[in-house]
Formats: sequence, C-alpha cells, structure tokens
Amino acid sequence: MSDAAHSSRRHILKSPLMEHYVFQPDSAAPWPVASLVASNPRICARGACRRRRCANFRYPAAMFELTDDIKREIQDAYTNWLAARGFRARRGQREMVAHITRTVADPEARLAVVEAGTGTGKTAAYCMATIPVAKALDKTVVISTATVALQEQVVLRDLPDLQEHSGLRFTYALAKGRRRYVCLKRLDDVLKPGDRQVAQLIEPPASLSSESYSEMLFAFGDGSWNGEIDAWREGVEDEAWQQITTDHRGCSNRRCTFFSQCPFFKARGNLEGVDVVVANHDLVLADLSLGGGVVLPEPEDCIFVFDEAHHLPDKTQSHFSSRMRVKGSMGWFDQLNAAVGTLTQRFSRPEALVQIATHLVADTAKAAESLGALNARVAALEFAVRDETLSSYRFPLGCVPADIALLCRDAYKPMRDIEDQIARLEDKLSQAAAGDLEWPNRHEADDWLGAVGQLSARAESILQTLADYADAPEELAKGEDAPVMHARWINQSGDDHELISAPIEPGELLRDVLWTRCHAAVCTSATLTVAGRWERFLERAGLGAEAATLSIPSPFDYPNIVTFQVPTMQSDPRQADTHSSEIGELLPALLNQERSALVLFASWRQMRRVVELLPKGLAEQVLVQGNTSKQALLDDHRHRIDAGKTSYLLGLASFAEGLDLPDDYCRHVIICKLPFAVPDDPVDQAMAEWAQHQGRNPFMEISVPDAAIRLVQACGRLIRHEGDHGRITLLDRRFVTQRYGAVLRRSLPPYRFETSS
Repeated sequence: MSDAAHSSRRHILKSPLMEHYVFQPDSAAPWPVASLVASNPRICARGACRRRRCANFRYPAAMFELTDDIKREIQDAYTNWLAARGFRARRGQREMVAHITRTVADPEARLAVVEAGTGTGKTAAYCMATIPVAKALDKTVVISTATVALQEQVVLRDLPDLQEHSGLRFTYALAKGRRRYVCLKRLDDVLKPGDRQVAQLIEPPASLSSESYSEMLFAFGDGSWNGEIDAWREGVEDEAWQQITTDHRGCSNRRCTFFSQCPFFKARGNLEGVDVVVANHDLVLADLSLGGGVVLPEPEDCIFVFDEAHHLPDKTQSHFSSRMRVKGSMGWFDQLNAAVGTLTQRFSRPEALVQIATHLVADTAKAAESLGALNARVAALEFAVRDETLSSYRFPLGCVPADIALLCRDAYKPMRDIEDQIARLEDKLSQAAAGDLEWPNRHEADDWLGAVGQLSARAESILQTLADYADAPEELAKGEDAPVMHARWINQSGDDHELISAPIEPGELLRDVLWTRCHAAVCTSATLTVAGRWERFLERAGLGAEAATLSIPSPFDYPNIVTFQVPTMQSDPRQADTHSSEIGELLPALLNQERSALVLFASWRQMRRVVELLPKGLAEQVLVQGNTSKQALLDDHRHRIDAGKTSYLLGLASFAEGLDLPDDYCRHVIICKLPFAVPDDPVDQAMAEWAQHQGRNPFMEISVPDAAIRLVQACGRLIRHEGDHGRITLLDRRFVTQRYGAVLRRSLPPYRFETSS
C-alpha cells in the first residue's frame, strides 16, 4: 500500500482504527509501502478481539440474561405511562417494545431495525425497551436524532414525560457537537485590539460588529446565555459563528485560560455517568471519526438508538467526504507563511521556530508549484455546466487519469511535509505553554495554539484529498468484484477547481466504525422499506441478514382521513417550462380547496416561475421559502391560521420532512413533481454508474426506492395524529402512467386514491 494510500485510509475513513494502528513504512520501496500493526487489544489481540467481524472475536463468557424482573420493569413502565397519559395500548407500540428488548438483550442479535408508521409512538417504545436493559448491563443509551431540533424535542418533551409517568428511574443529558458552542477564547480574540487578534491571521476578519460579539460575551457572563448557538435569541449567520467557535484541532483544552468557564466542556461534563445521552447523527459520526469515546462513551459501552435512521447513510456519506480547492489552497500557503512569520517574531525568533518557518517557505513553494500544474491540467477537462456559477467534471467509476493522479502525488509529498512542520509548531507551542521553553512572551503560546490547530485542520483536509486522488485507480479490471468506494469529481468556479471525493457505499464505513463495535443498536424511522422490501436501506446502512427487522403499520385510519389525488394534466414533468406553466394554472383552484396548504417544489427555478404566475390576491396569501428564515416563515404561517386567515407555505425538499403542522396548519399537501434525485448530482450519478457496472438496474434499484422514501416523507407532513385529516395532490402523472408508479403506490400508506384516467 502506498504512502498516499495510507493517508487516504487514515484520513478519509477516519475510522477508529486510526487511533490504534502504528504505521511502519518500508523505506526500501520506491513509493513507500506500509503495514498496519495492531497496537490495541480492543481492536485485535489474536483471540481477545472485540471487533465482531474479525475471526478472532469472542463474546464474553458471562452472557446477559433477560430476567423476569427486567421484563416486569418494562411492562410496568408501559402500563404506568399509558394510565398516566390516558392512552390506550397500541398493538404496534407493544410489538416494537418487545422486538427491541429481545434484540438488544441477545448478544447474537444486537441490531434491531424497526419501521414504525406515524402514530406508533416510537420514542416511548424504544426508551422503555432500551433503558432498563442498558442499566442492567451498565451501558449507556445513546439516542441519536437527525437534527438538533429533534434532539431538543426528545430532551425537553419526550424524556421528561417518560420520567414523570412511567416509573422508570434514569438520568439523561443533551450532547451537541463542539461547534454548536461558543469558544470563549476566540470570542475574546475578536474583541481584542487589532495587534493581538491572532485568529484574524488565520481566517478573514469577523463578520459581525464588535458590539454584537460584546453582547454575546456579556450575556454569557451574566448567565442569560449558555453559549449555544441554538439558544442565542438573535440568530447568527454561519460565517459569523465560525469566527467564534472551534473544533478539536483548534482547542487547547485544559491549557486554555477559559477552560473552567467553557460551555462545551461544561456540557460534556454533564454527560458523565448519565443513563441516556441524546445526540444527533452528525455528533455520533464525528465522535466515531476520532476513534469513539471522545465526546460520547466508547461504542462498546453503548446501546445506540438511531431515530430517523433513513438519514444515517447520507449523513455518513457527507461526513466522510473530502474536498480541497486548488488555487484556494495555493493562496492559503501565503496566509500560512504570514501567520507563522508573525508568530516567530512574536516570540523573538527562537531557533526552533525560525527553522520551522524556513522549512514551510520551501515546502509551500514546492506544493504551490505542483498545485499550479494540477490546476492547469484539470482546467483542460470538459466541464458540464450545472448553473450560472458552477460547472463539474465527474471521473467515470471514480477512476482518475494517471497524469492527474501523478500530479496529486507530487503535491502530496510537500503537503505532507507542511503538515509535519505544523505538527512540530504545535509541539513547540505546547512546550512553551507548559513553561518548558524559555521564550520571550511565552505566556502568549496558548493564544496561538488554537489558531495553529486551525492551520493543522486545513492542512489535513488538503492532504486527505490529495492522498485519495493519488491512490485512485486509473481503470477497473474487467470482472473486478472489489467495490469502487468513492465518487470523484471536480467543481469549476471561476478560475479555481475543487477536487471532491465521496464514499458511494456508506454502509461499509458504518459496518467498520459502528456496527462491529457497539454493544447493540436500534435503527428506526417511519420510512425504511420500499414496497415492503428492506434491501435498499439495509445495503446503504451496512446491515445484512444479522439485522432483526420489524415493520409496524401506522394505526391511523388513512382510507377515511386522507384523499390522494392525481389530476389530469397535459404536460410531462420532464419538460420543466411547460410543466411549471401548467402548475401555475392549476394551483389557484387547488389552494382554494382548503384554508391551509404546503406546496412542495422540485427546484428553486420551478418555485419562482410558479409564484410569478399566481394571481395577485393569491400571491399575498403565500409564504415562500427563502424570503425569510424557515422558523420565521413557520411562525408567520401559524399566526395567520390562528387568526382565522388563509395561509399557504411554498417550499423545497427541506420542507418535505421534519415540519410538524397538525390540524388546520396543514389540510392539503401539494407535491409538484415526484422527488427523484437531481439528474446532475455527481454522487447519484456515480452510484447509478457503479450499479450498472455490476449488472444491476440503477433506476429500479436506486432511483425509484429513494424517490419512494422521499415521497412517503413528503406525504407524512399531512397527518400528525389520529384526529387529523386532509388531502394530498400529486401533480405528476408518471405516478399512474409509468410501471414504477406501482412501486411508489405500494410504498405509501393505504390512502383513498383518486386518479383520473
């Protein structure tokens, strides 16, 4: 395996293995070859392995037994909760509790997958099933949601309700990623006089006024703000927030002068010893990428519950992708040298720092020369226009031409030296901060450590992308069975080129970093199967026959509360302009059927075109995504309905999931087009291409199942509880005219269908 291949595995997979392997290069090889040596018995110790895929894995001798006492505790909790809330027992909810309990308590099973229709009450079910078992095993339940908003719903509503009414005794805490919290050190830095603003040598100047940042500091100081971005009443744009938060690379931890006040570490301290931790998918993946057990407990000590689990493969794909801008990186070299030069001067030019600065000047010059050649080469590719500002070139089957791979390899070598010099710089600053070096102004070393950590993170990002491209295959041998793990493409914007690599089989990553390590896990959602089949989700999530699956239908009486209609239309949705024009003609009459509606569009262009066609009186009744923040839009919509007025929400895919609009807030869901993936998305194109390479039908095996799940989610915005009712209109005749329409229909709940011929 090449040196670049090593870095590719180390950085792109970012798996727990990276913390437990020693890299031993064979210097005799022309392109150094390395071997992996296990150095941690938790990973592999020849007979004591705890990685369940390894042939050496052995379960502990003492097996857990699901005793009558635990069963009784769960049954009593369920009975108490129902009685206190005045609910009736639901068959599906009981089945879910029993299925999860049996699976997570069985060391041979461990992995439960439950599709639970809307109204099942899945949060209460998985909590009552997992908490007593986890406490008996001395494990932690980690509930992971798709979004921060869902996290807060579980913490602020669901768990307190269960704790109060079930009789279960447990503790819980909310866990968010480090970047959800303000870094007091960086906040202090942006408020310092200009000559001491270390952060501005690394990043652009702060984008909020100093008064706004000062207000944050005062609010934190007087206790009116806890340091979370989600709790800041004014809201903060991403660019402004990035100035005052950090990641693990930019944090000096206990050396920081603000450590005792740090909101992140205070929140992390609250996780110690609790029975239930409520996280989100991004945080779980970030923790696993660092080896596990960094923010959350070790995976081996956890029973994970992934709510809205259909998001997990896409989140994994995004989290383990890598990218770098070629000319942007060359410009960053100048910024790096300027920052290190200033740092060296600040400490009166100690010899160690002078050597590092000198090496960096030479290394960045070599890297810039190689990247310049790379930028010139990729500029000659035939890019396809995607919009007004972006064009892309995708490498078929993820294979990269040999000359481009060679240019990436040439740039990788000096880039690796740059990373090594930054690591040396961090080490010297750490020594100075600890008082081990007699430098002038050494008390400022802590100020620089966080900033240098940001430099290190940027270098690592560049390096991992170069390593991936350097080690990419030039072509696939015919009949090759080994999967192509990554889609690779280049985005062109202006005169810069961004190299991107994304795994097309996130299940392989999840199997390596999660399923084979965790004590047990539960995946649940209302949308996991397609026409009753599990294959698509299980493949994408890296789960196989070992997963114990259960599908629970919704208890709602859909045939009597929902009408699903597909009106007669003349246009083909694939002809965007004519289809949009016909939607504009039909929409006024459709909206007039109810006082509230949610209209879901396939693209910004389509939505804008239809809004232009609406009559003036109707246009005043619509609230359009993008005109203000999503939350403000929803608040305005609810206020209008509460006041007895008419209100219609118009939005894109982000409005098709997660919105809770019960009763009069949404009586009509109008879906303008079947939610197939955007045709020019490079990852979807690569997945389809790879499936075709394997002799599979990408449209029926990938496109249709994914569209079915999105369609079910969109329709799910209508009915939020048993007493709800309304109608769904689909403005896409392919649902009834194309063969795959039958698959989509079987995937939906049993609505009352009205389809004109």
